[in-house]
Amino acid sequence: MKKTEKKKKIKLTRYLKPYWVFCILSPLLMAGEVLIDLVQPTLMSEIVNESISGKAFGDIMPKVIITGLIMLGLVAVGGLCGALSAFTASAASEGFGDDLRRDGFNKVMSLSLQQTDKFTTGSLVTRLTNDIVALRDLVMTVLRMLIRAPMFLVGGLVMCLSLDVSFGYVMLAAIPMQLVIVVIMIKFSHPIYSKVQKKLDAVNSVVQENVSGARVVKAYTNEKFEIGRFDKANSEYRDQNYFVLKLFSLIMPVMMIVMNMAVVAIILIGGYRAEAQAINVGDVMAAAQYLTRVLFAVMMVSHIFQQTSRAQASAGRVREVLESEPVIKGGDVREADEKGTVRFENVSFAYPGSSGVDVLSNISFEVKKGETVAVIGSTGCGKTSLVSLIPRFYDTTEGNVYVDGVNVKDWDTDALRRKISFVLQKSELFSGTVRDNITIGTEDASDEEILRAAEIAQADTFVSKMPNKYYTYVAEKGTSLSGGQKQRIAIARGVLRRPEIIIFDDSTSALDLSTEAKVQQGIREGLEGTTVIMIAQRIASVRNADKIAVIENGSLVAFDSHDNLMESCDTYKDIYASQMKGGATNE
Repeated sequence: MKKTEKKKKIKLTRYLKPYWVFCILSPLLMAGEVLIDLVQPTLMSEIVNESISGKAFGDIMPKVIITGLIMLGLVAVGGLCGALSAFTASAASEGFGDDLRRDGFNKVMSLSLQQTDKFTTGSLVTRLTNDIVALRDLVMTVLRMLIRAPMFLVGGLVMCLSLDVSFGYVMLAAIPMQLVIVVIMIKFSHPIYSKVQKKLDAVNSVVQENVSGARVVKAYTNEKFEIGRFDKANSEYRDQNYFVLKLFSLIMPVMMIVMNMAVVAIILIGGYRAEAQAINVGDVMAAAQYLTRVLFAVMMVSHIFQQTSRAQASAGRVREVLESEPVIKGGDVREADEKGTVRFENVSFAYPGSSGVDVLSNISFEVKKGETVAVIGSTGCGKTSLVSLIPRFYDTTEGNVYVDGVNVKDWDTDALRRKISFVLQKSELFSGTVRDNITIGTEDASDEEILRAAEIAQADTFVSKMPNKYYTYVAEKGTSLSGGQKQRIAIARGVLRRPEIIIFDDSTSALDLSTEAKVQQGIREGLEGTTVIMIAQRIASVRNADKIAVIENGSLVAFDSHDNLMESCDTYKDIYASQMKGGATNE
């Protein structure tokens, strides 16, 4: 029996290893700053004690000046240590965040479509931005405060008790009170931060949907409804965040009250002790400063715990992405004897999470090298699902798909997809030049090859008229181009790869029949020997194909040439009749 593979746990601390020198230097430099800071109250008490000692002004001034200069020198050294500590902590935290974000993005790129659909775009954006920023900030805080807070806490206690043991009673009362506040804060804040991040996911999802679907929103004058959706998501995020801020806005004043009460107690006790000449006035002032540092250290600890609570929620979300193993894993095959062949063998398919409802059922057919095969059928019958199985965007539920005689599950995924060009109906363009968009996946193509691909796709006719021709900038999502222009650039991108197999997923739907015919002729002449699989809605687009696969309700009802289908397939004849009525049979 095959053992269940244990899920790999990823420790985010490994991203600090390249910056271990900074991670060591930052706390050490901070320790230097803290040690100098702990010495300052003692030096100040010497000045005060000397000033009120009753000695002549001329006798005390040299010591006051020397002590003052020592304090200034120590402040300068401490400031330098603090600045260097901040620099090294920043270098480590920024490097940590950069590497983590890069690995997170690489992981997202490796996930299968069903996994990215499950996470949702908005959630992935939040995880790679806001969540990683929270982790980066925690690293910065820990490197600087993890040494600072304990040293102030322990050092301040020791220095304060060394002045007078009676000050310990104040410490025993104040420190536990602040620690109780910290515990309460941790208990309430940790679950809240997970909710805050989920609310932010919802905001990002609404924004992403509306930016990418802006034309649909405007075409249907649906702005008011979408604004309402955003307001709802944004208000829920605001309310959740507001609750956290209210919690901490109450905690910090309470901690400050405790600290100020403790300082008053120190002054009162110190006053009585000074009156009894058991302690110097300067020592009372030093004790108050040490107590302040101790209680500020506890507040620093509370701040660390606050950030830790938030970062724990973010760490779980980031780790969930990093630990996701791609559902679709490639095999070892990189070469095959056959070229350009496709075979479906008893293939059934259901989308993950669709309760097992088959989109395709028991489909079998074969495409030979250099053939042009068209896929036709009613909307929603499974055409796109069928061709998506060839480059293995999804895996079959039952049966197998073979490319070049090899099961697609045995192919190395990159090697398989390099054999195939997939031209989508919705032409995805990226911000950059026309040339950049055509050469995606073929960046080393020469200008002549790009021009030839554009000519085959009938894109050169409009690109050559642009101000900077192939170096003309294309706006995000290709909003500066028409639907037909975007489709032709996408076709040129597919042609440029000179693949063994090229798949057109209804990717000429925005072209008129004349332009489409020129594109098909260009592909036949320019990509001789390439296997073409095309999805189309128009009979005029597919009638010249070598074979036509007729899909109805997820099943293959016929697979033959146009002439034979006109004699034997009622479904095909119905499609033909519905499109060609009115005598337009020669369209």
